[in-house]
Amino acid sequence: MADRIFRAPGRVNLIGEHTDYNEGLVLPAALDLFCEVRASRRTDALLNASALNLNSSAFWKTLSIPSARPRGDWSDYVAGTAQQLERRGIKVSALNLAIRSDVPLGAGLSSSAALEVAVGMALVSYSGRTLGGAELAKACQQAEAEFVGLQCGIMDQFVAVFGRRGHALLLDCRTLEHRLVPLPAEVELVMVNSGVRHELASTAYNERRRECEAAVRILGRSLRDVSIAEWPDAESALPEPLRRRARHVVYENQRVLDFVAACERRDLTALGRLMRDSHHSLARDYEVSCFELDFLVETAAAIDGVVGCRLTGGGFGGCTVNLVRPGSVESFRRKISAAYCRRFGHEPAVYVCSSADGAREIAA
Repeated sequence: MADRIFRAPGRVNLIGEHTDYNEGLVLPAALDLFCEVRASRRTDALLNASALNLNSSAFWKTLSIPSARPRGDWSDYVAGTAQQLERRGIKVSALNLAIRSDVPLGAGLSSSAALEVAVGMALVSYSGRTLGGAELAKACQQAEAEFVGLQCGIMDQFVAVFGRRGHALLLDCRTLEHRLVPLPAEVELVMVNSGVRHELASTAYNERRRECEAAVRILGRSLRDVSIAEWPDAESALPEPLRRRARHVVYENQRVLDFVAACERRDLTALGRLMRDSHHSLARDYEVSCFELDFLVETAAAIDGVVGCRLTGGGFGGCTVNLVRPGSVESFRRKISAAYCRRFGHEPAVYVCSSADGAREIAA
């Protein structure tokens, strides 16, 4: 049988940060940065994966996948996904998986979810079984939470499956209800990589989740269910830093709804204000920004043609997302790169991306 190629996109989250694991609302978009998995059958009983970008390989006996243990490297995303599929009755075949990705690592653009979803599609396709898109996304999210050890929400994997070109995806992380939101044609997506690498499983990411869970126990309900009108009463019941963590989540959920409405009426001024408010909340209340990200946001805000900017992803490093008028993109790239180089001694990577379709098999 000829090789088959499966591709899943990275993503940028336009707004709705750290709300996904709080049963909240998010608005990501899939990007035209992809992880591709070229799959072919083997004649033995091994699942072999090669990360071509890293010049690294790993293999497992297919019968041992249900009892596989983490190794602490990139291969955990493969093994964890395979294990979750086995638990859903998807028998993992003996395969070669050649993995290549142009989703930058550690940039907050969800290289891990792109890998999980592309691998998951390949494994399901060769099993002879079918699995719905939502169930595939859940399997991949559980692989990251239970096998890799990052207690992430469902957003990254879900948009990697369901993203569509020209649109963002409004996702309710409690019910998994979702709808496409057309992106204004007057802006382009530009990500600027701070170059600060983050390993979220070993940072304060899981700590923030625990803090939100503690706030929920005190309030007796999900932060998703606290409206802005109810916030003053809820706020008085919470000690610091739980008060600030919860405040970010409550107001961020409303910012998502306001951002969607602004997209639909193509109100660029409102989009910029909401992104600014989101970044400030992430930096001050949720404390997941860093000096480099703050510098990028403050610098971008003063450049002509920039509609809005904020950190994107889990934080602690990685990228900012910028909405830039099409005619200003090259000028923005030059100015933000020069400013960052003057301050930190090196130019940042800048990605000018289009929104993209979600995971699919492509022609070999």
